[in-house]
Amino acid sequence: MRNTLYYGDNLAILREHIDDASVDLIYLDPPFNSARSYNVLFKHESGDAAEAQLKAFDDTWHWGQEAEHTFHELVTQGSPPIANMIGAMRQFIGDNQMMAYLVMMAARLVELHRVLKPTGSLYLHCDPTASHYLKVILDTIWGAQNYRNEIVWQRTNVHSDSKTWSHVSDVIFFYSKSAQFTWNPVYTPHTDEYLGTKYRYRDADGRTYRLDNMTSPNPRPNMMYEWKGFPFPPNGWRYSKETMARLDAEGRIWYPDSTSKRPQLKRYLDEMPGRLLSNVWTDIPPINSQAAERLGYPTQKPVALLERIISASSNPGDVVLDPFCGCGTTIAAAQKLGRHWIGIDITNLAIALQKYRLQDAYGLEAGRDYLVIGEPVDLASAAQLAQDSRHQFEWWALSLIRAQPINPGDSSGK
Repeated sequence: MRNTLYYGDNLAILREHIDDASVDLIYLDPPFNSARSYNVLFKHESGDAAEAQLKAFDDTWHWGQEAEHTFHELVTQGSPPIANMIGAMRQFIGDNQMMAYLVMMAARLVELHRVLKPTGSLYLHCDPTASHYLKVILDTIWGAQNYRNEIVWQRTNVHSDSKTWSHVSDVIFFYSKSAQFTWNPVYTPHTDEYLGTKYRYRDADGRTYRLDNMTSPNPRPNMMYEWKGFPFPPNGWRYSKETMARLDAEGRIWYPDSTSKRPQLKRYLDEMPGRLLSNVWTDIPPINSQAAERLGYPTQKPVALLERIISASSNPGDVVLDPFCGCGTTIAAAQKLGRHWIGIDITNLAIALQKYRLQDAYGLEAGRDYLVIGEPVDLASAAQLAQDSRHQFEWWALSLIRAQPINPGDSSGK
């Protein structure tokens, strides 16, 4: 497949362009319904600020005709569990911004479930504003049995909340489409404290190791044999005679100075992959004003966060989809890791940032190395965009001269 960026409403694009069971991994970081508006001040490559300050997006959703229409679709065309769930939510929550947001998300999650392969996974990034409602929707569409994890990402260390516990984390829900899903364990380095207490021994060749028990946890009569003058433990040895002989020949058995003690297995530090990662991630810092990867996009996520998710839940050559791809962190990480990718966003600002990011980081050019679908390609389509949305036309026009967002706090003009 060809890597592709789509400009437009992701619900329509999913329905019209993305085939059933064609995607291996989905990551989405949708607006959080926190009633925030984000503005971006543009500058030219020369560093001069443009006069127009444009709104990147408004993450507030309003109950109106579109929400009512989408709700009607879910109730009349969705499966009975989805219809019952969204109907009950509306009775409980009412017709308001939160319900509009949840209806919007439910419709898209139905389509995302359709396009995902049976071995695929979905990661939904959100904050506590609506996470509890979103999990109910995910359980209904994806099946509670396919819930895998609630990942907590510590996105900042401090936050000034005077009357509540500081809000320093986001939630990332991890679901698979079935029990047979792609999974590559992720390891992190051991702490210095752990290494100092566990790996306390060193071979003559300088290799660091720790000692591990060689006794069987359960009674095994066939493993009850004497080994080099050492009597077998009450349950027998963990390994057969043949394996013990091989380990001994490789110098992997530590022998005590008395047969009243037991030999132990040497586990070398340089052969250990590290510590299995838990569902609490504190080792990936957010994008701050000094970060080299900062693009000025208000909700930009670190590349390391997406690299971790993509590495764990896909393999090289797999297809990664981000239906709210913003400034393109997901597709940049997918490109770096050798995956195919599909990105969708409703603003020309985001599509422009993604194109420049791919060009600057990887030398990729739209049309030659990947497709861009939905942008104006001639005078007639540009005029149509101007008629449909003046702001989107302005953003598209600015992208042609490579206008760039100014990083907040950057007074250098760079």
